[in-house]
Amino acid sequence: MSSQIITLGKISGIFGIHGALKVFSFTEPRENILNYPSWLLKKNNEVINVDLISGKPQGKTIIARLKGVSDRDAAAILVDSEIQISKSLLPAIADDEYYWHDLIGLKVETLDGINLGVVDSILETGANDVLIVKGDRERLIPFLQSQTVININLETGLIRVDWDGDF
Repeated sequence: MSSQIITLGKISGIFGIHGALKVFSFTEPRENILNYPSWLLKKNNEVINVDLISGKPQGKTIIARLKGVSDRDAAAILVDSEIQISKSLLPAIADDEYYWHDLIGLKVETLDGINLGVVDSILETGANDVLIVKGDRERLIPFLQSQTVININLETGLIRVDWDGDF
């Protein structure tokens, strides 16, 4: 996958008989996925460009309608597709803010310079986010800026944390 493309969600099922799709959104808030009128759908290493006609929240999912998808059979083909967009379409953020995808793959080290590994993923717990760092072993580090996460430098690809290297 190109580093200029990010995944915003996944088509998780079909809704009704007229081609509507259930979408599991990775955006926060969930309905922000509807702010992008054109999606790239990736399934089995094939990518197609589709246009969003409409969408609305429905419980913990989003119900979306796509141009050219007007029946249950056409919708079923798209189930399990990843929903992607170009990074260039994301809204600008402040200098002290980060998109999660920007942190994936960054090296993590303690204030003493001990290499803990790289950020593999980020877990949303409700109380605070948690960096899942994989190195000599997997570590779960709370994403608490100024407490455990002291510095993030996207240019050097390094996150410095106040964390015990043995923990």
